[in-house]
Amino acid sequence: MTREDRARSGVARALRIGITGPIGCGKSTVAGWLAARGAAVVDADVLARAVTAPGEPAHEAVLARFGDAVRAVDGTLDRAALARVVFADASALQDLEAIVHPAVRVRILAAMAAADAAGAPAVVVEAIKLVESGLADVCDETWLIACAPATQRDRLAARGGVATDTERRVAAQGDLVGRLRPRVTRILWTDGPPGDVERRAARLYEAALAARAGGENTTEGGA
Repeated sequence: MTREDRARSGVARALRIGITGPIGCGKSTVAGWLAARGAAVVDADVLARAVTAPGEPAHEAVLARFGDAVRAVDGTLDRAALARVVFADASALQDLEAIVHPAVRVRILAAMAAADAAGAPAVVVEAIKLVESGLADVCDETWLIACAPATQRDRLAARGGVATDTERRVAAQGDLVGRLRPRVTRILWTDGPPGDVERRAARLYEAALAARAGGENTTEGGA
């Protein structure tokens, strides 16, 4: 829908904020805080599970690509086995993303349209591969949610994950902060007391809404 179409229909477009960053740095927590302030939230990981559910085209495509190594006893996708395969093999991960990302993108665009129709002030898209998948291109702002490596590992350990699996996932992402930093609008560092981080997130959100009127560039929310 063009700006002129929206004006004629009376539908105002929600501010589109994409949030990304390494595993364990607090993306979902930040998204929850923004939801509490009226934003509609779309979790790309949740949608990825939905599009690869049994009966979905992507489910069959993943099984066709990876075969019995990721097939459960009941014939459906064994997600844990799939994770072990793709986080140990960069080319396998690329193949998985080529199957899943297009299907997820369709649902994200539909969620954005629904947020517009509902009159939400903003729609937040949470995705680790926000930039790489091209989703950042349909967002007005891209936020990088980051924390110190020690904080990241402490949080991942608190989730109860297997240490070797955690290290494999962290290693697969590499220096994600360094790669993404030049591409983002705002950076939120999530080290420190949660209350302080939430207040910084709220300030960034208010600044993002205000910036629609023009004039503001990258802002970093530090500890």
